[in-house]
Amino acid sequence: MDGGRTHVASIFYSMAGEGRGHATRARTVVEALRHRHKVTLFASDCAYAMLAPIYKGTDIDVVSIPGLGFAYGRSGQVALGGTLWAMARFRLALKQHVQTVLPVFERTPPDLVVGDFEPLLPRAARACGVPFVSFDHQHYLVVGDLSELPFRLRHQAATIAPFVQAMYDWQVGTIVSSFYSPPLKPAYADATMVGPLIRPEIRRLCPRHGGHVLVYMRRFASPQVLAALAACGREVFVYGLGEQPRQGRLRFFAIDERRFVEHLATCHALVSTAGNQLVGEALYLRKPILVMPEARNFEQAVNAHFLELTGAGWSETGVVTPKRLRAFLDAADVLRARIRPEAACGNDEALAALLGYLPRTSVSGAARAGEAAAALGPRAQWA
Repeated sequence: MDGGRTHVASIFYSMAGEGRGHATRARTVVEALRHRHKVTLFASDCAYAMLAPIYKGTDIDVVSIPGLGFAYGRSGQVALGGTLWAMARFRLALKQHVQTVLPVFERTPPDLVVGDFEPLLPRAARACGVPFVSFDHQHYLVVGDLSELPFRLRHQAATIAPFVQAMYDWQVGTIVSSFYSPPLKPAYADATMVGPLIRPEIRRLCPRHGGHVLVYMRRFASPQVLAALAACGREVFVYGLGEQPRQGRLRFFAIDERRFVEHLATCHALVSTAGNQLVGEALYLRKPILVMPEARNFEQAVNAHFLELTGAGWSETGVVTPKRLRAFLDAADVLRARIRPEAACGNDEALAALLGYLPRTSVSGAARAGEAAAALGPRAQWA
């Protein structure tokens, strides 16, 4: 019982703390489920910092847990050695970390655990006999047939897939959210592929084509990239590098979700790292994208490859030049015409799949169908 309301089921939802995509996906699910179910979030690092203030003082509890993130060098790029060392230390302490969340299970046992590439809650669920569903992007490496990838990426995928599978392999179901949908391997025919989850505030927007270029970089942008942006002939709004003094046409903003969404909805095009969630949101709003995958970030390299296959964006693995950037901006209208926004929203399918894993005693089939149809709100309309 919460505020006089009886919840149908209790759901524990945990997520990786690195980046903002996991937290954005979780928030979308929470907003769809909270009117009928008790949802408790478990997050670390960036995801916790994003979600805790949003849900402070509400019926949604956000619990801080230990998490694993990338290590970054002085240049702001991923430090492979430091990341591997952090992974090893985290793995050695994994059993101890799981013990820290077991008391929450004992106090208020959930009906279902949902894990977004996070290892603690799945292990606690297994120890307590609670069904667990995997819902992330990374498991495309396990369930997807990636034979269309170039040899180098295909070889890396085969190398990395066992590490993704080692995160957990006892889930009752696997749901993969991605802006591209490789065919499923025969062994994983029961997995569910859905599009990106689009936040309610984005689904309510009336996007339009403005004059500025929106840029999102995580921690690092080379001087050459900034010089190319400054020479593109448009106003450029830069997020991810912190608030800084204006440099000509470059304006630097601190992360602010509401303002960022407004700038995304009204931009001419997006220049960004190649995270799955942001790419999906941009496609939903019919924004052409020039992605620059982070160095040594294999997942982003794969995302960049599949984005180019959609015909809706370009990929730049080296340093983008002013000429290349201007050519992309000149091609924006052609790229935009190829985008199918309806294919970039997996909300309905994801919610229906998640509800299907709730114990039958918790919610009826009719209630599941009603929630899947009504909980997610209106879709964006073009002005």
